[in-house]
Amino acid sequence: MIKHVVMWKFREGTEREMEEFLRRLGGLYGVIPQIKGQEIGVDCAGGSNYSAVLVSEFESLEDLESYKKDPRHVEVSALCKAIREDRVAVDYYFD
Repeated sequence: MIKHVVMWKFREGTEREMEEFLRRLGGLYGVIPQIKGQEIGVDCAGGSNYSAVLVSEFESLEDLESYKKDPRHVEVSALCKAIREDRVAVDYYFD
């Protein structure tokens, strides 16, 4: 199994768009079959370096790549790219 962890820092003044992005991102779970698990969280500490996080699970790196190329994900990702200031990600194997 693969864990895909992504954190975003969104530009000030994009809170409404961030909420829409996260809602739409969450809506991909159960729609794109490669996603085996998904958690989405928003920073609750205020002043953290990043605004939100995605932790998702995939059976394989091939499934993760399929997810990244899926047109539904690409569409949601376009909104994120328009409002984010920074993004970091890590993918790792787990049991």
